[in-house]
Amino acid sequence: MIINDKQIESLLAGAAKSGPSLVADILAKARETKGLTPAETAVLLQCEDKGLIQQILQAAKHVKEEIYGKRLVLFAPLYVTNECINNCLYCGFRKDNTSLTRKTLSLDELAEEVTILEDMGHKRILMVFGEHPRHSNIDFIEKSIARAYATKSKKGEMRRINVNLAPLSLEDFKRLKAAKIGTYQAFQETYHRETYKYLHPSGKKADYDWRVTAFDRAQQAGIDDIGAGVLFGLYDYKFEVLALQYHSMHLEKEYGSGPHTISVPRLEPALNAPAANCPPHPVSDEEFKKLVAIIRLAVPYTGMILSTREAPALRDELVGLGISQLSAGSRTYPGGYKDQLAHVEVEEQFQIEDTRPLDQVIYDLCKIGYIPSFCTACYRLGRTGENFMGFAKTGFIRNFCTPNALLTFKEYLLDYALPATRELGERVFKEHLDKLPENIREKTLAKCRELEAGERDRYF
Repeated sequence: MIINDKQIESLLAGAAKSGPSLVADILAKARETKGLTPAETAVLLQCEDKGLIQQILQAAKHVKEEIYGKRLVLFAPLYVTNECINNCLYCGFRKDNTSLTRKTLSLDELAEEVTILEDMGHKRILMVFGEHPRHSNIDFIEKSIARAYATKSKKGEMRRINVNLAPLSLEDFKRLKAAKIGTYQAFQETYHRETYKYLHPSGKKADYDWRVTAFDRAQQAGIDDIGAGVLFGLYDYKFEVLALQYHSMHLEKEYGSGPHTISVPRLEPALNAPAANCPPHPVSDEEFKKLVAIIRLAVPYTGMILSTREAPALRDELVGLGISQLSAGSRTYPGGYKDQLAHVEVEEQFQIEDTRPLDQVIYDLCKIGYIPSFCTACYRLGRTGENFMGFAKTGFIRNFCTPNALLTFKEYLLDYALPATRELGERVFKEHLDKLPENIREKTLAKCRELEAGERDRYF
């Protein structure tokens, strides 16, 4: 059994009696970037002392800085279809939502959306599909991915396409691998079995075990870059964090590496979605910051993704506590980017709190000292899965990540940035370039000169 509800509940019950000295010991270990055991994670989750929680947040900031530095990867979701046979009580795309305008992009419409995103400056997208035998079958998914990769606009191109779609059979996962995806992403939504059963009354998604074993089939098909997540607010966040950790441990034991990323979406209102509009277990901003920090301490080398569900000020805080990837300029329904240009509004999958365009997000990140990154080098060079973790845990990957982040940032500044962003961005670029070791700095500068001369896609 991958997730044992009683085991998690027992851990949390035992951890509730822990004292401040144990919390201090656990934080000292966490600062060494070695991760935590579930029992240690449970102690931090049960901590309610405000002073100790501040120490948890400070430890997470230390670990985030040690592993990721000031890099922050940016991407955009691209919704291909909102047709779905499932009836999830928290989703605006649920089958019984007859008020929703249903749409599946044609391949030409898909290319239009990709072109708009490329013209913004995006280099990586997350293609999102509902679960439907006709609108989300593997044949259509393969064609959609191929068309997106083939779509080029001016100096723009998609260098990494991740996918969020329903669990597949082993044979279909093999076809997905052959389509050259980056990350396969699927959220369990909630790991608590009784809650899962209630929230998924019909459709294929009602099968908990088929979903929780999706990553096993993906790994067996050769997809070693996978993205997990839960939808916080459906059940007790403490239970969910531990379940995510147990799922990660299962994957690491069986396949040599846990998830490449963990996403932390939080429930937002959605059209005709009762559980979203009245969350069963609402998570406050303070609880949200705490759980993000604890995930960073528990699985320090796993990327963490934050969506535009959260407001800009909170997103800035969470970046410092552990988030390493941000969506930016997002639209969450099929055709949303074209509609945005035409000032048309259609029902989104969920309510968006951060509506800033990509350039504004980049400007604001520069103001707080971050390097906006569009890097895709590791994926294209085979630094994924167990191979990636081997690099990351030795710290060797930092010799690649910061220079590659700077090079993709430089491309953005040259090709897409508005004047104010370019001016501020060049200052931030130089500040971080100057901090590189001399030999790496010189090599990075050489590639920068190639970019300034008109070449593109330079990386280590």
